[in-house]
Amino acid sequence: MSIFDTLSEEVMQSGLPEAEKNRRLSTLLKASSRKVNLMLVGVTGSGKSSTVNAMFDMNVAKVGMGVDPETIGIEKYELGNLTIWDTPGLGDSLEQDKEHVRQIVTKLSETDENGALLIDMVLVVLDASSKDLTVSYDVINNTLIPCLGKDESHRILVALNRSDMAMKGRHWNHEENVPDSILKGYLTKKANSVKERISAATGITIDPVCYCAGYTEDDGEQLAPYNLSKLLYYILMAVPAEKRIVLADKLNEDDRSWYSNDDDMDYNEAVKGSFFGSLWEGVCDGAEKGSLTGGCALGIPGIIVGAFIGGVLGGLHALVVKPLMEL
Repeated sequence: MSIFDTLSEEVMQSGLPEAEKNRRLSTLLKASSRKVNLMLVGVTGSGKSSTVNAMFDMNVAKVGMGVDPETIGIEKYELGNLTIWDTPGLGDSLEQDKEHVRQIVTKLSETDENGALLIDMVLVVLDASSKDLTVSYDVINNTLIPCLGKDESHRILVALNRSDMAMKGRHWNHEENVPDSILKGYLTKKANSVKERISAATGITIDPVCYCAGYTEDDGEQLAPYNLSKLLYYILMAVPAEKRIVLADKLNEDDRSWYSNDDDMDYNEAVKGSFFGSLWEGVCDGAEKGSLTGGCALGIPGIIVGAFIGGVLGGLHALVVKPLMEL
């Protein structure tokens, strides 16, 4: 059951006047119809698939290919109202790259039923352990940013995966699942270098995120991701505020995915706050913003903990539905 279904059920069972019930149900219906489309771009082996597998509940995804011959090589994953467009891996050959870039351009120019651009944001996955990022720079600087336009540059996010394998993996603290001080400094320099290369070529400033998607060892053991909450936060910041709540239902329910992050800020709390703001923007249409202070007193800043870590509907009811209904 989705957050929208849970809220709708609670509205129906509430003692609110019929007119107010209908207003809230109508708003919920509108909010639940919103869709989020994410595009993944990266060279072969950069970890695009492992990234979405770590972040989202891909076990329930419907898998297909591009919906038209122009984008037939792009894989489409549907998780309810969230659609992930995984573009073919780049860097295998110049001829293949030309075709893949053409497909990316076609998809980026596609519009939805309302005439708005279909793709909400583009996540470019780089390999932090690679010294040669030429292909990635080329597609970012000469395809993605020109297609998106300078005014839409917030819709692109660059992320450095496989941070644990940078510097040949010698400076990764496996016990704590974090980089040591030497590797952390190296990753900071690498992220700044990527930022500067893109800025010099395009005039656009993008702050890359260093992370590890985690992966499965030969013996089947799943290694925990690092900085996945930080990556999710940056993705949320690129998605329109009223749509962000759509992603809450689709997140990986294994709390190990979200445990390890750097110490820049508390990204788990930042993500919850982003979902909270989206709930007000998208579900309440901002009509009850004056009640926000009272909501904080009721503990609402943790409203999405049930969906974000664990996905338990009981937690959703206690932390999302009940406080909202009391406002």
